[in-house]
Amino acid sequence: MSRHLVTGCAGFIGSHLCEALVADGHVVVGVDAFTDYYDRDVKERNINALRDADAFELVEADLVEADLDELLDGCDGVFHLAAQPGVRGSFGATFARYTRDNILATQRVFEATAAAGVRAVWASSSSIYGDAATHPTPEGTRPAPISPYGVTKLTCEHLAGAYAVSAGLDAVAMRYFTVYGPRQRPDMAFTRILRTLTTGGTFRVFGTGTQSRDVTYVADAVAATIAAMELGVPGAAYNVGGGSETSLAEAIALCERLAGRTLDVVHEPVATGDVRRTSADTSRAAGDLEWAPRMDLEEGLQNHLAWAAATYADDIARERGASVDA
Repeated sequence: MSRHLVTGCAGFIGSHLCEALVADGHVVVGVDAFTDYYDRDVKERNINALRDADAFELVEADLVEADLDELLDGCDGVFHLAAQPGVRGSFGATFARYTRDNILATQRVFEATAAAGVRAVWASSSSIYGDAATHPTPEGTRPAPISPYGVTKLTCEHLAGAYAVSAGLDAVAMRYFTVYGPRQRPDMAFTRILRTLTTGGTFRVFGTGTQSRDVTYVADAVAATIAAMELGVPGAAYNVGGGSETSLAEAIALCERLAGRTLDVVHEPVATGDVRRTSADTSRAAGDLEWAPRMDLEEGLQNHLAWAAATYADDIARERGASVDA
């Protein structure tokens, strides 16, 4: 049995990671700030299955202000997934939130982790590549982010390197490629598609829908993350891609077929910072981590749809009940 600190424990990937670690017999100290990026109720619901687990402790704290040495006391490793997400929101005045919650928080985590002498496996992003010219894209590709969000993640990779040299930090970066599945954030495309198919309304497509993504099922992303704690090369970065590159238009068509409904689509101009294509070369993870994605896109979306239908049907029922009571 080992003890791990998981930051961002109530988020999409973080909650799945905590469940997997507890199921494997580990003790988890989960930290989350419950920021207002989306409704707190969503995050509370994410960790419902963990609340009664003796091996899980929830700490509500802001990583920029928390006593990280105390949180790390007795821990054998850190999974640092907490961050301010979203490409579009990282432009303009809100960038200050990204510098605080991504760069400053991560710098503090790295410093405390190096002092504790344990490994940090942390969430980077495919956004560091920008519009890469090579597909599938290997980790050695020159980073060229085109969004402030991507810049913050690349900055954190440089911070990891600096702390490795100056303080002996043992850190492994996971460059996630569009993770999907049950509990995906409400602002992300697949959840927005499936919620609209479940509840009605229109779905906004930024651009023509030809933009494509390498999408990764959440259980596969979690498996790679856990493997990195055990097998990752110190200082390495690993692409975590599902091998299921699909265009937005293709994803919509598949979701429509699975749901048995047609999506009402409204097209809008291409969003600033939106890359045209992502595709992961995962051969490094296959070799070092002995990892490969397992989930087929159609089966993964069926699971995502089942979750969305149950989740948002309950939300609609509550909203209708509240309207009647009022």
